[in-house]
Amino acid sequence: MAVFTEVSADEARKLMRQLRLGELLELRGIAGGIENTNYFATTWQEGDADTPGRQAEFVLTLFERLTAEQLPFYLYLMQHLAARGIPVPDPAPDRTGNVLHQLCGKPAAVVNRLRGASELKPGAAHCRALGEMLARMHLAGRDFSRIQPNLRGLAWWNEVVPSVLPHLEPAQATLLRSELAYQNHVAASPDYTALPRGPVHADLFRDNAMFDGETLTGFFDFYFAGWDSFAFDLAVCLNDWCIDWTTGLQDDARADALLQAYAAVRPLEPAERVLMPAMLRAAALRFWISRLWDFHLPRQAALLTPHDPTHFERVLRGRVDALCAA
Repeated sequence: MAVFTEVSADEARKLMRQLRLGELLELRGIAGGIENTNYFATTWQEGDADTPGRQAEFVLTLFERLTAEQLPFYLYLMQHLAARGIPVPDPAPDRTGNVLHQLCGKPAAVVNRLRGASELKPGAAHCRALGEMLARMHLAGRDFSRIQPNLRGLAWWNEVVPSVLPHLEPAQATLLRSELAYQNHVAASPDYTALPRGPVHADLFRDNAMFDGETLTGFFDFYFAGWDSFAFDLAVCLNDWCIDWTTGLQDDARADALLQAYAAVRPLEPAERVLMPAMLRAAALRFWISRLWDFHLPRQAALLTPHDPTHFERVLRGRVDALCAA
């Protein structure tokens, strides 16, 4: 959500008109994130005899890494989930029904902006709401017809690790090599093969959900989604929503709230219970690798704040230590 591609008001205004979303009033870049160019767009939508005119809020995204061939999976997944009552952004179609557009030579999409705000210091109630909706989302995606792998899954980890190893201290490099070998071993096991799978968010951090008080109002930023195990998606959430930021260790009260709420909607299967500690390690490894990559091999952007990779190194070490102590 950094700004890699500058979009003029005139260019955005033209797209909003094409999508019948109203007349552009304001366009402002979003500084968070590291993958795509994102803008908040405010439009004025004319009313009629029965409905007064009003302002409407949207998010305009230009995709910097994903290709036009990859993008329909994400956009139509959001459309699929929204149609089934999951509170996610719904991509705006053009007059032919296409939800993937072009702007400044880049693939682009426009979605409605969710109400509320991200809860960056979640309590047990927020984690409970998250767990329930995550399970509902997994169930709602089971009949989604498009299939695309998690592009930041194990194959990507194996590809990227050699490029970040030269930037690490010896102890970090040892941990990274060891954990990658462990995850390749897990992926070859029968329990891993038995894990239930489907389309997952794969990046559902606390800044990718919106709340009004303790009421969850939606999930967004599905552009790391793909087919993977539901247990991995759950582990990604546990590693962000239920972690003490200073120590990298799990907060058991928040973790229990999230897991119990999830299981009340979609009970975990035996293979998921067996491999949950390994999935927690996998989720920590995935984000340690990606943050190392972004930190040491950055791209240029008008607004860009890279995340600290040492946070997920702490989380991974905590998960490894917890499994060894069990």
